[in-house]
Amino acid sequence: MAQTRAGMAKMTTPSGPPAFRQLAHHEAEAILQRNHVGRMAFTLHDRVDIEPINYIFTDGWLYGRTSHGTKLGILAHHQWIAFEVDEVSGPFDWHSLVIKGRFEVIPADLSKAHAPAFTKALELVRQLAPDAWKEHDRVAFRNVLFRIQIDEIIGREATTTHTPTE
Repeated sequence: MAQTRAGMAKMTTPSGPPAFRQLAHHEAEAILQRNHVGRMAFTLHDRVDIEPINYIFTDGWLYGRTSHGTKLGILAHHQWIAFEVDEVSGPFDWHSLVIKGRFEVIPADLSKAHAPAFTKALELVRQLAPDAWKEHDRVAFRNVLFRIQIDEIIGREATTTHTPTE
């Protein structure tokens, strides 16, 4: 439902100067757990791209699925990515994470050493899309499972909600 400008101004009017802080690691992981859509940035030569993706976070990894195309072609040559997840309730009331890590495709070859990773990734993806890799899969063209090893998480928060000091 769309809000009017007056309604938005009322909702986002700060109660004082915003406070900014770095998030603790456990706070950043909680944000990753709560959300399932982020943006992945990747680069090759002098070109940077960013795309939204669905993900599941577990054990220091992001898992998801995608389709064949330019992104996978680029990531085959340069697997280092940045990934961003935000929770925004106003211009000075937000949480933002920037993750740096390594992207890898999980081969669908179940007869080799990749079987445990593929099985785990598929199980996780089915938490978001129960029909994944089944007969009535709504996005069957997204037939590549991947994971991102998280090497670094930087989380920031801005807030205008201040707790009174005693």
